[in-house]
Amino acid sequence: MTKLILIKGGRVYDHDGDTDQPPYADLLIVDDRISAVGKPGTLDAGPHGRVIDARERMVMPGFVSAHYHSHDVLHRGVFEPEPLDSWLMTATPPSYPPRSLEELRVRTLLGAIDCLRGGITTIQDMATIYPYSEDAVRTVLDAYAEVGIRCVFAMQVVDITGLDTIPFWKECVPEAFHKGVKVTVEPFENVDLPKLLEDVYKAHKDRHPRISWSLGPSTPERCTQGLLEAMADISRRHGLPIYTHIYENKAMALAARWKLKQYGGSLVNYLAATGVVGPHVSLAHSVWLLESEIDKLAENGTNVVLCPASNMKSKSGIAPVREFVDRGVAVAIGTDNCSCSDTQNMFHSMKLFVGLSAVSKLEPGPPYAKDALRAATLGSARTAGKEKEIGALKPGMKADLFLLDLTDPSYLPFNSAARQTVFAESGRAVRLVMVDGRAVVEDGRVTTLDEAALRESLAAVMPKLAQDRARVLEQAQKIYPYILEADRRVWAEDVGTHRYLGRSPNA
Repeated sequence: MTKLILIKGGRVYDHDGDTDQPPYADLLIVDDRISAVGKPGTLDAGPHGRVIDARERMVMPGFVSAHYHSHDVLHRGVFEPEPLDSWLMTATPPSYPPRSLEELRVRTLLGAIDCLRGGITTIQDMATIYPYSEDAVRTVLDAYAEVGIRCVFAMQVVDITGLDTIPFWKECVPEAFHKGVKVTVEPFENVDLPKLLEDVYKAHKDRHPRISWSLGPSTPERCTQGLLEAMADISRRHGLPIYTHIYENKAMALAARWKLKQYGGSLVNYLAATGVVGPHVSLAHSVWLLESEIDKLAENGTNVVLCPASNMKSKSGIAPVREFVDRGVAVAIGTDNCSCSDTQNMFHSMKLFVGLSAVSKLEPGPPYAKDALRAATLGSARTAGKEKEIGALKPGMKADLFLLDLTDPSYLPFNSAARQTVFAESGRAVRLVMVDGRAVVEDGRVTTLDEAALRESLAAVMPKLAQDRARVLEQAQKIYPYILEADRRVWAEDVGTHRYLGRSPNA
């Protein structure tokens, strides 16, 4: 039976229209798609359709977080700002014993709820499933199907260890500690990675219509040429997007200069040589790019996904946003990890996206608030090849959207939809969220599951995680002084660019 929903009389935000004073309109949803957007009073949901009174509301396209990790949701609030590699040792799965399936389910649902309540209707989850488990993959995907969010899923993989790639670690960390030094993801033992990735994709590609698949080589410098070429091949044959981290911190830039001299010391050149560039490829963070590399990304259409909140907390630096915008690089926004951002709040990320750029380049110019909104929706949708499906409120597109309460103080007086959404709003005004034309959040509460029961499940799994985390942190304290020395050596090196507001005492 056809389902009709009429969102009646609200301001409807249009990237290509008046982004200060969006006009009032009716928006008709038929099943999972927007059927029409018309003047108030011109559309009808029929005798059995639902009518949503959107007076004093603004209808927004759902946010798309183009970079997110579900594996550390339960570490929210654990860490103060610290260098990236120190944080990685204590927040990510390789440092922990295998987790229970119930813990995986709880953390996936909790992270998704955080996203949905703030208007994020689609996420790209680069999940670390470590050690690999078919049951773990199934549990995560089923949780996403249950909560109702749209997900572009990738398993994060590498075939080179962190110890072998992060500059100065082997020199600074005593050999007795080498076995315990692990980061975001480590190589699986005795596994044919390309075969595994393709097999898992084939097994789950039709699991749920809201869940699509992508490939997640964690970082180029930790993937051999053979692995990257295999991923490029899988991507071509199956039409899958590829997501990776690039130049998140200065250590990654230094590793490229040292280890990839045959590619001019450039991760971008390395990716190009392996076929991992183009509109289907997205580079998360992109902080320490050289000017010449930015030009190449503009030429080949590769996306950059900026994560300003996590880059600040992990002391990684400030991405050259103005340069990206000025040169026509395709820009998206991600909300990244719950333990280094520590919230899935796109409003927060958009404000930082604009604000950090403003203090990096003092001459007037973009990005402006409307650019942040476009990057957080259409720009992020483009990374998954979904810009004709999600990210805007146009007939024929998916009904992924949310309603903002214009009586909230953030919008009083109503001077500019774009600027007040980016600079004033925090997520407090979100009232209703839809994915596929289905209301998944109403009046601030998720409608697809029992949140009280989820909190009970969370309470049941936390004692074991807290116990394991205490052991991980205790062990890390023994290694931290050596990692800090490695960081200081990295900070003192010249990599051809500078992305900090301040300078290290050694630099």
